[in-house]
Amino acid sequence: MEEKLLRIEGTVENVLFRNEQNGYIVLDLDAGGELITVVGELGDIDEGESLLIEGNYVTHPRFGVQFNAQYCERKFPVDTINIQRYLSSGAIKGIGSSLAKKIVQTFGEKTLEIMENEPSRLMEIRGISPKKCDAIEKEVKKIFALRNIMTFLSQYGIRSKYAMRVYQKFGCGAKEMLCSNPYLLCSAGIDLEFRKAELLAKDMMILKTSPERVEAGIINILMHNTQNGYTCLPLDRLQPKVCEYLDIEEEVFRKIYNQAINEKILIEYNKNERKFVYLPEYYRAERYIADRMQVLKDFSSPEDNENFMEMIEKEESEKKIQYEELQRRAIVSALSKGVMILTGGPGTGKTTTLNAIISLYKKQGYRVMISAPTGRAAQRISDLAGYDARTIHRLLEVEFDNTGVIRFKHKESNPLSCDVMIIDEMSMVDVVLFEHLLRALRLNCKVIMVGDSDQLPSVGAGNLLGDLIASNKIPVIALKQIFRQAQQSCIVTNAHKIIKGEYPDLTQKNADFFFFQRLRAEDTISLLLELVKTRLPKAYNYSSTEDIQVISPSRKGILGVVELNRHLQESLNPAKAGKPEVKSMIYTFREGDKVMQIKNNYDIEWHKDGETGAGIFNGDIGKILNINQKDGTVIISFDGRNTVYPFEMLEQLELAYAITVHKSQGSEFEVVILPLLGGFDKLYYRNLLYTAVTRSKKLLILIGSQKKIFQMVDNNRRSNRYTCLRHMLEQEEDDYEYDAENENSFPILS
Repeated sequence: MEEKLLRIEGTVENVLFRNEQNGYIVLDLDAGGELITVVGELGDIDEGESLLIEGNYVTHPRFGVQFNAQYCERKFPVDTINIQRYLSSGAIKGIGSSLAKKIVQTFGEKTLEIMENEPSRLMEIRGISPKKCDAIEKEVKKIFALRNIMTFLSQYGIRSKYAMRVYQKFGCGAKEMLCSNPYLLCSAGIDLEFRKAELLAKDMMILKTSPERVEAGIINILMHNTQNGYTCLPLDRLQPKVCEYLDIEEEVFRKIYNQAINEKILIEYNKNERKFVYLPEYYRAERYIADRMQVLKDFSSPEDNENFMEMIEKEESEKKIQYEELQRRAIVSALSKGVMILTGGPGTGKTTTLNAIISLYKKQGYRVMISAPTGRAAQRISDLAGYDARTIHRLLEVEFDNTGVIRFKHKESNPLSCDVMIIDEMSMVDVVLFEHLLRALRLNCKVIMVGDSDQLPSVGAGNLLGDLIASNKIPVIALKQIFRQAQQSCIVTNAHKIIKGEYPDLTQKNADFFFFQRLRAEDTISLLLELVKTRLPKAYNYSSTEDIQVISPSRKGILGVVELNRHLQESLNPAKAGKPEVKSMIYTFREGDKVMQIKNNYDIEWHKDGETGAGIFNGDIGKILNINQKDGTVIISFDGRNTVYPFEMLEQLELAYAITVHKSQGSEFEVVILPLLGGFDKLYYRNLLYTAVTRSKKLLILIGSQKKIFQMVDNNRRSNRYTCLRHMLEQEEDDYEYDAENENSFPILS
């Protein structure tokens, strides 16, 4: 159910700000004597225009109450006073106040109508030459084109921001282009969902077998499947799916598909005599990663074991530590290779090894940067390693082009100032983000990837860490020895049992790993709520919201996060008189609620201890401090970074008393409670159980069925994903030649 929008009408009094690149504008609207500040992607609007807009009131943290316009109908002024005022404002280049007065005196209330339909009549006015008339005509066409496209698309419930993107991309002929091919609305930079473009196509009587529709349908299915982790799809699976989805014959698909391949709209890759189909962005990412890995290998130097061992022994003496054999090999490999992967489960000494690598690099004068895919993961490695770590997005520095598409400041032409790039939690990194990071590194910058290959793959597309390791083309050191201190933890020992296919010990009652058998969902929920609210806080002084995290394999079902969040909210933060709350699509949010951001938001401002920044990202967990019904805003603290969310942005939040295993990746919590009973079998497998167990630092509690837990251990189904990166890496040495004499000839950096 979509949020109900308010409608206001008025005349533009002042234009306070405009961004000509994306059409974002801030203006004062005189609505029946009340001056309202309006913001939105509305295009090149000027003083004197009449607007009919739909949207909602929001509160900006710096500028106060504003009306966020989502739809806009431009009604040009009809009376001579406002027409002259509009023309005098500089809305049309070449017309100043003096000329505006002459035009309005000549044509009166029909001025704008004549300028649109009979622009040559402007030459009736003294001082307007044929050349000047042509220039004015071009400007008028631009203004009316944007107005027309906004009005046209609003009939189909398509917001003004999409109309602005269409105009930015296609210019004055945008409406005509959409009438002939409404599926242009689904193209990159506009990004309207396919089903809404179908509404236009139906009105335009576009045939279901038209090339425009079939091509857009193929792209839509490929794009949708990137959300399932696939960078590509096998042609033999793509073709029947498209034919079913679009209700077309195979012959139609083949003809249009081949044309799209020839025009490079789609990319075809042959792997083991099977054809795979890519969107260009994802093919480019995997191809670049494979090429760049080969370059990094070429920058490896011979292992100077005697010198390295001397350095390691000195480090051991200074740190009063003894590295085991695999740790030593990892340190030597990191110092000598251009690229390396360090992997291992909990308690195997990854952080200790990484600290030694960083320390020895710094002693040699190398500039080292440490990155992670999420803010929580970056904070975790900073705390453990004692070195500053940043998110990959923050290192690359996000920028936007004129269509709002994300770009990065750091790239080949503006690389990061580092000699060594360390990426932690590599299992969470997708191929497109990794490509951007590699492009931002100097050609000879060393890359060290750290992660647990047994955890779940990234939420984004690709199986990056798994493919890199499986290719056997990248140096990999897998730490295996569980150190004595870690052996005392049942969380660690049971995690290693699980990943080896052995059943965890569920009989312990005095350690850090507890199991409670409950065979009914209501009993499971009852115990879970009791533990979170009273038993654990009373026994261990844990905070119900700060220290304890409920994790579930599923979003749906009686033990899925949606239902669990409702129960937990009612137990920990129930409704009561005087406590403000606001409803979103799924949840009712209250002051004091624990919430999670579920999509990257690069431009939301935050304030912390006098510092100001931008960006709250997918997986960030915060607490609602204040709900202001009058202003329509929510103030949320994310680890001390205070942000202001207008009500319409609440769809970017979920309650976070319970979160999915996937959303927990890269994070650690003092206490994890994991309910495992019924649910969807495809979500209950070994890797998922292992990932959930390793999220806990001090205490793990499993509630549910022993049979279900053992079934998960037995089910070694991996999250299989369609990718070709491994194949590209394996083929690379046969296909690739690197000219060390001329780095500028290297094709992937052109």
